[in-house]
Amino acid sequence: MNKLKCAVVLSLSVLTGVAMAADGGATKDDAVTMVKKGVAAVKAGGADKAYAEFSDKGNAAWHNQDLYLVVYGLDGTVKAHGANAKMIGKNLIELKDIDGKAFVKERVDLAKSHGTFWQDYKFTNPETKKIEPKSMYCEKLDETVVCGGIYK
Repeated sequence: MNKLKCAVVLSLSVLTGVAMAADGGATKDDAVTMVKKGVAAVKAGGADKAYAEFSDKGNAAWHNQDLYLVVYGLDGTVKAHGANAKMIGKNLIELKDIDGKAFVKERVDLAKSHGTFWQDYKFTNPETKKIEPKSMYCEKLDETVVCGGIYK
């Protein structure tokens, strides 16, 4: 009977941890939905208008917990950035994460070859200010790649 109680307690603690993690940030479905909504906004209202909205931290339509959009040109130049508008106009093709992964270069290469994809790397979570594993969902749109990511 003690083994059964231990198994139940362990299971509940694991499930509680999963629920808390899911509660603390956006989901994969949230990321896919926001990226698709972003692509539609660019197509409908034009890139300049959409990029300005994506990059405005005060615009709740483009920010969901720790989820925001970024847009890169296929040369690695930032077109929009929901967490840090100071990045707009900078070419980050050589930017690497803490593990040395050139994630912007990988992202534009994946956009060129796949169109839509998920990418894993490490990045600073704007909510916690800590470097965390991140999964980014991206879609190629003309000569850009529109992305939104979740922290794991």
